[in-house]
Amino acid sequence: MSKDLGPTGRPIPKLPEPTPRRAGQPATVIAMCNQKGGVGKTTTTITLGAALVEAGRKVLLVDFDPQGSMTVGLGFNAHELEQSIYHVLMDRELGIKDIVLETSVDGLDLAPSNIDLSAAEMRLVTEVGREQALARVLHPVLHDYDIVLIDCQPSLGLLTVNALTAADGVIIPLECEYFALRGVALLKETIEKVRDRTNVRLQIIGLLGTMYDGRTLHGREVLQTLVEGWGDLVFHTVIRRTIKFSDSTVAGEPITEFATTSPGAASYRQLAREVLSRCPDA
Repeated sequence: MSKDLGPTGRPIPKLPEPTPRRAGQPATVIAMCNQKGGVGKTTTTITLGAALVEAGRKVLLVDFDPQGSMTVGLGFNAHELEQSIYHVLMDRELGIKDIVLETSVDGLDLAPSNIDLSAAEMRLVTEVGREQALARVLHPVLHDYDIVLIDCQPSLGLLTVNALTAADGVIIPLECEYFALRGVALLKETIEKVRDRTNVRLQIIGLLGTMYDGRTLHGREVLQTLVEGWGDLVFHTVIRRTIKFSDSTVAGEPITEFATTSPGAASYRQLAREVLSRCPDA
């Protein structure tokens, strides 16, 4: 492959330096979504959030997965939470500001989650406007942040529909593996239904290749197939496999803090620039 071409087979664009955000706008809300588990979604949400903070943005991470992986990945004990995003969804007297935690990264906050959230899907079914529950919860803090990143659970159930209804855009992390390609069409169909029925502004910001190993023909072919099917919606940035991601999770820190000069950290800084270039209001 030519040195002028990136791993996706396309020339890597020169991305501009992030500029300060226009004051007074509400946050851009982005759902990180894939119904397949184990695709690097939570790692991407944490690390992209930290990289966006480095780019001058104030970021709120919303753990919207009952597994609470993002909460744990940022060094908190999910089982010891007195209140979580579940309680804000269920109790109108409680606001999201009451549960937000400061992380080890200045400017990066977390709305935590744990297994309690699994009960929300069942309880929301009987609610009026059940798809808008998360949007209602987020509304009071949209002017406190520049970007809100929602880590969705690996399913296409009511919680994910809530996240998509609250979001301006979707990023789809996708493992560079054949079976990961099969579910994307179903996810696209869900996104289109949400756009038609509950959120007309919803757009796909991009698809992100994760866990990429350029030494294998399989990895290269999957990435090529992704670009053939989705074109410029595929990010130029590709996240390669590295043990540093697992180490940073154990440490409870984003890789941008844990191994700040590593290739993994550099990739997410590049992704942050790509996201900002695709979301001019962010």
